Amino acid sequence: MPSRVRHRLGLQPGDSLGVELEGGRIILTPRKARTRKARIIKDPLTGFPVLTFGKGAAPLTSQQVKDILADFP
Repeated sequence: MPSRVRHRLGLQPGDSLGVELEGGRIILTPRKARTRKARIIKDPLTGFPVLTFGKGAAPLTSQQVKDILADFP
């Protein structure tokens, strides 16, 4: 699997993948999303605080943002 795809999906060696066959194609799906700890950092361009999961992390869904903010003091 190309490293840029693994990196974008946050996959690490040993992560489980589901395998399906669909019309002569093999479809690999991560079995569970790898959780990364979110951090609030200061944006170097604007100086405003921003939420990050680190370089190359997959984009956040609206539900993930809501869940993270629910735990924010």
